[in-house]
Amino acid sequence: MTREDFIRHVEATQKPFRRFLVALCCGDSQLADDIAQESYIKGYLSSDGFRDSDKFASWIYRIGYNTFLNHRRSLKPYSGYAEAEKVSAEEKADSAFRYQALYSALDRLSPTERTSILLYYMEGYSIREISKIENVSEDAVKKHLQRGRQHLKGILSEKD
Repeated sequence: MTREDFIRHVEATQKPFRRFLVALCCGDSQLADDIAQESYIKGYLSSDGFRDSDKFASWIYRIGYNTFLNHRRSLKPYSGYAEAEKVSAEEKADSAFRYQALYSALDRLSPTERTSILLYYMEGYSIREISKIENVSEDAVKKHLQRGRQHLKGILSEKD
């Protein structure tokens, strides 16, 4: 893949990829930007061997997902969004707090459930495409979606 081809693909995938990462990172846009940047760098460095430009989006999402998982493994345990729920949206200029309940619920899902839910419902990927991004079987993706929906329903109904 040429440098120009790579740039063209980055421009085409940048907004949906960042949206996916922000949701995957439960609203932490700075972390999502860091993961996106690292993913694009990793992609660029290995783009010489990449041949199927029609699959660029799936390929970069897979790199982003793996980068997110590697980041998560390196973290020490944290308190999560319990503290963030106490902060009023009016106290912050960041409009991301309007999705506070959703991000909090997503944070309580496993990374595989969260990724499957986000790729399927937010990004419109098929089960087959998600299985390639997550490197699992299609049946596993279906199970992640089923469990993720059940968990989200339970978590969000707790808020009512």
